[in-house]
Amino acid sequence: MGTMKIIKIEKITLNIGAGKDQSRLEKGIVLLNSIGNGTPVKTVTNKRVQEWGLRPGLPIGCKITLRKGKAASLLPRLLESVDNKLNPRQFDDNGNIAFGIHEYIEIPGIKYDPKIGIMGLQVCVTLERPGFRIKRRKIMPRKIPARHRISRQEAIEFMSKSFSTMVEE
Repeated sequence: MGTMKIIKIEKITLNIGAGKDQSRLEKGIVLLNSIGNGTPVKTVTNKRVQEWGLRPGLPIGCKITLRKGKAASLLPRLLESVDNKLNPRQFDDNGNIAFGIHEYIEIPGIKYDPKIGIMGLQVCVTLERPGFRIKRRKIMPRKIPARHRISRQEAIEFMSKSFSTMVEE
């Protein structure tokens, strides 16, 4: 395999949706802070949905993004909390993997905090290859050609080789 075809973890995003419940949001921020050792950002609504009582600018969740060494050290623990098993449906066609953790106490090394209670979170792992910068650069951004994208099958192989993850229905 050429050096440009090597797959690596670009980032891990941890996300907690709280809805309109502000106390749940505060607990979520404390939880993400303890898992990711950083300051989470609040996610706000962009749309107005009358039925749910949402208006633009309302904080409804929080997320934290981990890159490089932090991401590489945390991912094995996150996978362990789902017994190192993933479903093929949790992989998309662009090299992203998303799975949920029902209760944060399932993550090894994270202790139960009575102030937080029981809470779950979503984990999204983004995989990249060298050369993916062309889609994010400021000058002359380009699309990643199809032959260089990470297919679902390649992502599944990468996860099972690197993190000994079982992928099955």
